[in-house]
Amino acid sequence: MAYVLNFVYLLLLLARSPRVISSLLRKGAHRDSWAARLFSRVPPRSSQGKCFWLHVVQVGDVHGLAPLLMGLEQQHPDAECVISTTTKSALDAARLKYAPRTVFYCPLDFTWSVRRALRRIRPDVLVLTEARWCPNLLQAADQYGARVALIDGGVPEGELGAYRWWSRWMRARFQQLDLIAVPTDRHEQRFLGYGVPAERILVSGSIKFDGVPTEPDTPRIRELAALAGIEAGDVVFLAGSTREPEERWALEAFRQLAAEFPQLRLIIAPQHPDRFEAVAQLLDKSGEDWQRSSRLSRPGPPATARLLLVDAVGDARAWWGTAHIALAGGSFSHRVGQNLIEPAAFGAAVCFGPHTRDASDVVERMLECEAAYRMRHPRELADFVRRCLVDPQFATDMGRRARQLVQQQQGAADRTCARLSRLLD
Repeated sequence: MAYVLNFVYLLLLLARSPRVISSLLRKGAHRDSWAARLFSRVPPRSSQGKCFWLHVVQVGDVHGLAPLLMGLEQQHPDAECVISTTTKSALDAARLKYAPRTVFYCPLDFTWSVRRALRRIRPDVLVLTEARWCPNLLQAADQYGARVALIDGGVPEGELGAYRWWSRWMRARFQQLDLIAVPTDRHEQRFLGYGVPAERILVSGSIKFDGVPTEPDTPRIRELAALAGIEAGDVVFLAGSTREPEERWALEAFRQLAAEFPQLRLIIAPQHPDRFEAVAQLLDKSGEDWQRSSRLSRPGPPATARLLLVDAVGDARAWWGTAHIALAGGSFSHRVGQNLIEPAAFGAAVCFGPHTRDASDVVERMLECEAAYRMRHPRELADFVRRCLVDPQFATDMGRRARQLVQQQQGAADRTCARLSRLLD
């Protein structure tokens, strides 16, 4: 069956080859990621001790991994933790955050790629953070004697149909897992339905809530606010982790309201650094007075413009702490995840668009306790910001409920860490 999957994967690559080639030509840096994943350019592990291989996908997952990683290293100081990612932005973030630990691209799910990676890493426990389609990796890990765990094991809502279609095949794959840590009882029932023994399932909550800062009054956040020229009485609308065309919609909402509400400030923080220049061109064409965060420094004058572009990598999470009103980006054009929890943890009034498949449980909880607002259309963005400006108590109450929700949900990393330790032992 593994070789049949290889053939199917090759057909899919050929079908996508024009798009892939176009992407490689436009974004030369992505050439390395494709080669690294296809040919499994994984650095060999030199130590002979125990090893946890932790795999994450997106940048938000990288930050959310920290409490679990620290817990494993505290409980097993002689074990090594290595980290794999899927995207270049996640790889860069992981290398920055977790150096000097080994960080690498997770191989594509071809037999030769996953087997080579397992030979080089020699993991005792492989920890996956999403129920993604990787049957060859699961099969190879089983053959090499590694225990396999799925944490935050929520099946994305958008993939439920595919999982039902391949239910017989997926049952076999899920039953190979030694541990499945799920966010809610509803997810537990889903995996029980796939035939996973109950003793292998842990209702842990979501580790996405753990390690998220909830205190907006920190030295770094105060420093950023001072650099941005944010004063008492200003109301900061931050559009963070944005993708095209969300920056344009945030800009349009700001322009509709700026004259009526002189206290309104707009901060735009794109998801990917390779879009900084495109957003800068958008702001230039708008005719608005704006500045770049990368050109602000201490000592030096603070920003004077009401519109700021965050074009420096590394401070995305701290910028959320300056926000009173937040747009969780990716929710109109693609998907939303960790960037929904972070502004909520700081007590901002959070809004997001309709595409939230990767954070469906987080979204459900926030909507249940009126801790966020879901928009169906971009034109609702200006209406939401206006309501927060006209009725500050509405925004304050929403932010308070969001912050309380995040604090109440924390603790999943400790529960998950304890069960992962049992796998290693």
